[in-house]
Amino acid sequence: MKKLRILFTTALAIALSTFGAHAATAADSPPDPCRTASTVMTPTAEAAATPVTVWLAGDSTMANPGATCPVGWGSQFGALFDSEVTVRNQAVGGRSIQTWLYESAVSTTMGADGECRLTSSAYSARWQAMLNATTGMKPGDYLFIQFGINDSSPTCPRHVGPARYQQLMTMMVRAAQARGAHPVLLTPVAAITCSGGTATKNRGFVTETYATGAATGAPVIDLQTLSVSLYNSLRFCPHNGDFGSGPVGAFFCNDRTHFDTYGAQRIAGLVGGDVRRQNLPLAARLK
Repeated sequence: MKKLRILFTTALAIALSTFGAHAATAADSPPDPCRTASTVMTPTAEAAATPVTVWLAGDSTMANPGATCPVGWGSQFGALFDSEVTVRNQAVGGRSIQTWLYESAVSTTMGADGECRLTSSAYSARWQAMLNATTGMKPGDYLFIQFGINDSSPTCPRHVGPARYQQLMTMMVRAAQARGAHPVLLTPVAAITCSGGTATKNRGFVTETYATGAATGAPVIDLQTLSVSLYNSLRFCPHNGDFGSGPVGAFFCNDRTHFDTYGAQRIAGLVGGDVRRQNLPLAARLK
């Protein structure tokens, strides 16, 4: 009988010890993610809740409207995103990448190198504001860069050669990256030109834009190809040359280059769609 009590006591001690070990293990283990999903914010949700500014640098095809027409696609871009995204459209009509960066410091004189001479190395107020450490681009922001329409001018101050174009675009990309922002490059949006029943490409600086992207790691949105594909899907060609009426008149101003509100909305949609297609982090903020 005494041996039986000893065996029972030993078995009870072992059971209690085992139970204590299991309890300690459960207490020390990390919390069950299934039970804490409602209170712990996932990295994706946390990123989506962070305010982001999208800065736009470009020409009149991107700029905010000063009248009914033209309407730049950048003025319609903010509507594609959630309320925590702010679009700061710094595009200005009539600018090449160089006149946007240096404004009146670009002279009307062309140098021996074939480039417009600068009278000063001072940046324009708009670029200085974007570089401002307090109020300008911050980590997590985006900078969309689209030039190449006015840059093809043969005369100064708007003329920019291919090598100079790539140099200036690279400089803008590096400046954004140095501030922790994400640059996105765009080829120039196409005007409407037809070859029979087919809309055709009509812009330059595509090679230089892709080369800048390859050298810096910045993504490239081929807006020229996307816009021409859209024009073909909308059957804008063949065209009789009347840009003020019909489907083309509803899309463009009466100059085959600039957009009415509807056209600007469709072009902005192309840009947003390619942000999603390339799975850029900004795509998480699209509606």
